[in-house]
Amino acid sequence: MSKQAQSFIIEYMETIDVIFEWDYEAAVWIAFNEEVPLALEAGSLDVLMERVKETIPEIRELNGKSEKANVRFRVEKLLEAV
Repeated sequence: MSKQAQSFIIEYMETIDVIFEWDYEAAVWIAFNEEVPLALEAGSLDVLMERVKETIPEIRELNGKSEKANVRFRVEKLLEAV
């Protein structure tokens, strides 16, 4: 009985965590990730999320990373300053 060799490909998709914080002094949302690197700001969370979606692929391409990445958004520091 002969055995056939089986082959398979494992695709690795990098995960990028982008942190969003509200800057009370500047009254803007800030998005950042040190690994990409990324630092953006906008007055609206929705606008900032769209900017991040557009900017990450551009930065990765400039850094020679053409493979796709899984991007997770994490919103922090939503409590109002007292």
